[in-house]
Amino acid sequence: MASPRVLVVAGTHGNEVNGLWLLDQWATRSDLIDSCGCVVQTVIGNPQARAHGRRYCDRDLNRSFRPDLLQQSASQPEQSDREMLRALELLRQFGPDGKTPCDLVVDLHSTTSAMGNCLVVYGRRPADLALAALIQSSLGLQVYLHEADAAQQGFMVERWPCGLVIEVGPVPQGVRRHDIVQQTQLALQAVFQAIADVLCGAARYPRQLVVHRHLRSLDLPRDQAGEAAALVHPQLQDRDWIPLRSGDPLFITAQGETLGFEGPDGAIPVFINEAAYAEKAIALSLTSREEWPLSSVWTEALAQLLMGISEGSRCR
Repeated sequence: MASPRVLVVAGTHGNEVNGLWLLDQWATRSDLIDSCGCVVQTVIGNPQARAHGRRYCDRDLNRSFRPDLLQQSASQPEQSDREMLRALELLRQFGPDGKTPCDLVVDLHSTTSAMGNCLVVYGRRPADLALAALIQSSLGLQVYLHEADAAQQGFMVERWPCGLVIEVGPVPQGVRRHDIVQQTQLALQAVFQAIADVLCGAARYPRQLVVHRHLRSLDLPRDQAGEAAALVHPQLQDRDWIPLRSGDPLFITAQGETLGFEGPDGAIPVFINEAAYAEKAIALSLTSREEWPLSSVWTEALAQLLMGISEGSRCR
């Protein structure tokens, strides 16, 4: 039967250029990444934004996959903006019921924050957790689990049966760096290898998955006019994934006053001072580090997804 069909997306944000460069190189050098028997579709998420060197044109494409926005794009295209229409176009082409249907999606991103090479998982879908566990076991990547955030919804990977975000940084927007491309390539290769291992019964799952579960996001302090009244404190800058203690420096005002962290010891900051999140009033997000025992529900969900489309596949 057919091999797993994996959609690899780069340029969901048009000024995140390292994933785009990697896919461009892979198109000319087929041996750059071993797809391990998967049928791979690659696509530029937001080609118009890429052409303009901007994150997006009208709205964030990676917040445009909400069911209500997709429904509006289908029923009232003349009242829909460019990213809304592009989200629907991607689903109609590559979604589970699309013209070129894909079963899994990997969305390549970069960040200005010191996040290193990490995975982002949205919610607790069992197949996503199983795949993340295999990649974490292979490469030791941190996993940011984003959930229960009403202000941030409509992520691309949620519209496919299984999907992950590969997030690598720090790197300025619009800048290509060899180390960022290399780390992206390493994580993408691990995805393909994990899929192949599941299919041939060679997957070696860890005993647990370590996640950093989203708790809440913090904005910079604001004045009465809504302007930033402080900056991220230099003692916090670039310290993503490092636990905070109550009273630790968080922000610093123009007058030099330090504003400390008011919260429980052990909260872990991520996406500190991410440039693209300023418009979303997010200076950083707080997470809880949790060790989740591996569940057979996860592994069975991933196996059923892959075996259902690739029954009879053999190890390569």
